[in-house]
Amino acid sequence: MSVRNGIVTGAFLALLPLSFSVADASLVTADIGMNPGIWVPDQGDGTYINPVLNGDYSDPDVVRVGDDYYMTASSFTNVPGLPVLHSKDLVNWTLIGHALPRLVPDAHHSIPRRGGGVWAPAIRHHAGQFWIYYPDPDYGIYVVTATNPAGPWTAPVLVDSSKGAIDPAPFWDEDGQGWLVHSYAASRAGVEKKNRVVLKRLSPDGQRTLDDGVVIVDGNTLPPVMTSQGPKPWFTTEGPKLYKRRGWYYIFAPSGSVKGGWQGVFRARAITGPYEGRSVMDQGDTQWNGPHQGAWVDTPTGQDWFIHFQDADSYGRRVMLQPMRWGSDGWPIIGERQKGMHYGQPVTRHKKPDLPAQPIAALPTNDDFADGYHLGWQWSSNPADDWIDRSVKGKLRLKSASSSANLWEAGNLLTQKLPGMRFTATTSLTLAATQIGERAGLLVLGYDYAWIGLENTADGVKLVQVTRLNADHGGRNGQVLSSSETVLAAGVRVDGPVHVRARFEPVTVAEPAPGFAHYWPSMLRSTHARVQFSYSLDGVNFSAIGKPFQTLPGRWVGTQIGLFAQAAGGTPAFSATRVGYAEFASFTVTD
Repeated sequence: MSVRNGIVTGAFLALLPLSFSVADASLVTADIGMNPGIWVPDQGDGTYINPVLNGDYSDPDVVRVGDDYYMTASSFTNVPGLPVLHSKDLVNWTLIGHALPRLVPDAHHSIPRRGGGVWAPAIRHHAGQFWIYYPDPDYGIYVVTATNPAGPWTAPVLVDSSKGAIDPAPFWDEDGQGWLVHSYAASRAGVEKKNRVVLKRLSPDGQRTLDDGVVIVDGNTLPPVMTSQGPKPWFTTEGPKLYKRRGWYYIFAPSGSVKGGWQGVFRARAITGPYEGRSVMDQGDTQWNGPHQGAWVDTPTGQDWFIHFQDADSYGRRVMLQPMRWGSDGWPIIGERQKGMHYGQPVTRHKKPDLPAQPIAALPTNDDFADGYHLGWQWSSNPADDWIDRSVKGKLRLKSASSSANLWEAGNLLTQKLPGMRFTATTSLTLAATQIGERAGLLVLGYDYAWIGLENTADGVKLVQVTRLNADHGGRNGQVLSSSETVLAAGVRVDGPVHVRARFEPVTVAEPAPGFAHYWPSMLRSTHARVQFSYSLDGVNFSAIGKPFQTLPGRWVGTQIGLFAQAAGGTPAFSATRVGYAEFASFTVTD
């Protein structure tokens, strides 16, 4: 595997020595250079650069158990869900498993419910076991438990069936009483419940809530909060995490929307309130838009850190690590303190936490399919048993499963998060088709999608590059738009394996100003990728096909890259009595 570190560039950084103090490091906010290859945050010199996870791990939550840190994150419609990651130093993370093998209710999630499924979870360690509480906004709040964070985890138990309940986090007080805080999705619960944090009692076994709860934070009634863009009303207040420190109860909750928001903290002497709040971090004059919800953790030596996500559009919701310290007034400051203010801003490069040195690690990306596929792959819905032939070793054999010709609607897509900013992904495939309409390829998936691969037609197997705009029919904008595929066939004879490739290059796109005053400049741009597809018959000489494709994210997720085989709807293969399969020899990411 070829791995290159991300780097920091800019005139200011060019003048920095290789070793510099923590105070100096905390001031570094220049743009990050985008070295090609798989993203690695550990710089090998005692420092790290943000993001610490460049992949799309939305709504991260972290717990420390002894000398180990464990993270989980939203997974939405992807299966398996609830990824579980491990780290010893908060910088180098490894994926050790998933807490949710299938989404529930099972039948409901047999097709991809884009934007549904697993929203922001919380992970805790209590009474000798790990707990993850997670919401499905259409059904309620669930809990799963395990003694080993790598699994197995228990089957989900519905803890609370409140409509639109999201972002749950448990807390067990010193007297043993368990509590659950959560917020609401206005799309399900109604706008009157938006911006509220509710506190409910948990049963002794943690398996159900015992009451309707009390509202302990109502952003609709709070006075404006001071930010680096002036006073702002509390809106889209969500993602609460409840902690206790020195007799104070603290709720860490972001507000102000995902890309235009800030990190808020509320505190009270009693768990039920009244709570007072302030902003403790916003984007200030940095490149980082909307620092959003996450987790406060400490180290055995007494340091404090905050892990949160930052929305990078097509590149997903990336995980950031910020230094944190408590002021003499009992309030935290996250990141680098903004001059003369009681709130911070995100850092780009910083000295690593005071924790034992760890080997530089990268999340799984490349795969030789020696024995199935690695933990980094996920399906777009609960998989059927026959989507993959697990008896085949050394190759990935995917059945041409009947599914919608519009891949936005297809569950039998095996995808990964984008592993870096600038990279090339390559695979080789063969299509053993029995029916017209079977196809397979290398896919780049979002609201718009494109792929390159093979299709069985009346004229034989052809190498094609396919693009579909508005694959979600424009549903993200509350309107219905037409959606159809554009198919470009390469004029080559296909009688063996074909090597296909997608080259990603980041691009910055201008965005219109938001509909409110005093917004951060970073809201005027978004980050996407320009993808050039190419193919080769010998694995050495590649030829470009089609125009470069510009990505879009998906519903609450970044662009994904993956593999698929299908019997497309609207073709003879879709309802045939038997179909063939595609085989992929490997999946490789290079510079």
